[in-house]
Amino acid sequence: MADSSKVAVVTGVGRRRGIGAGLAVGLARDGWDLALNYWEPYDQRLGMESSPGDPESIAAECRELGAVVELFASDLSDPTTPAELIAAARGLGPVRGLVISHCESVDSSILTTSLESWDRHFAVNARAAWLLIKAFAEQLPPAMPGEAGGRIVALTSDHTVHNVPYGASKGALDRIVTAAGVELGDRGVRANVINPGPIDTGWMDDATRGWVKGATPAGRLGTPEDTARLVRFLFSDAGSWINGQILNSNGGFSVS
Repeated sequence: MADSSKVAVVTGVGRRRGIGAGLAVGLARDGWDLALNYWEPYDQRLGMESSPGDPESIAAECRELGAVVELFASDLSDPTTPAELIAAARGLGPVRGLVISHCESVDSSILTTSLESWDRHFAVNARAAWLLIKAFAEQLPPAMPGEAGGRIVALTSDHTVHNVPYGASKGALDRIVTAAGVELGDRGVRANVINPGPIDTGWMDDATRGWVKGATPAGRLGTPEDTARLVRFLFSDAGSWINGQILNSNGGFSVS
């Protein structure tokens, strides 16, 4: 029988090769039931490796691990979507986990970014994150002092040069999530940000793979499973003392 106290919403689970897929499978291994969000038009527009059946395939793998899984195809640039997603997820039970792994990411610079692109990046990467966290927190009961009643983890990036609207909106995301770690303490929320560094989810060519590997002291490329392991720790009782942090999990890439 499913444990209704362990329901998590994970956004951005549209591609088998993406980080979201690794996050979903990892949480399923730990006994979380899952509401998985994806938006196929964005994945198609991005043009990276995917197939129309990827979300269903990811959900099926999670179900084989014992998780109850519901899929939600929804556009997070719509301001009504976040609250609707959290409300729908509550059909599985009280939502105690939120992983924000979706994004809008289209390369452009200060001189080439359009107003439409800027606004869409902030709508998807920052506004949707705020609205998801707001809806998530509103359905949590007050917590006893010291109790970890809800977990939030968001994925960020420090890539900004020639990717200005993406980097700027991710910077806003960082501040929103770290604020949640303080403001939502009375609801037992632990909120953290993970910067996973450069993980090849289909965007790297051979030259980029070689350069990133050489610049990473760990001597290899990161994988979605690397990020999933940290999320699983932060969602566990053992990780409940970590709160309001921006954590680099990148094999040393940022300091090399």
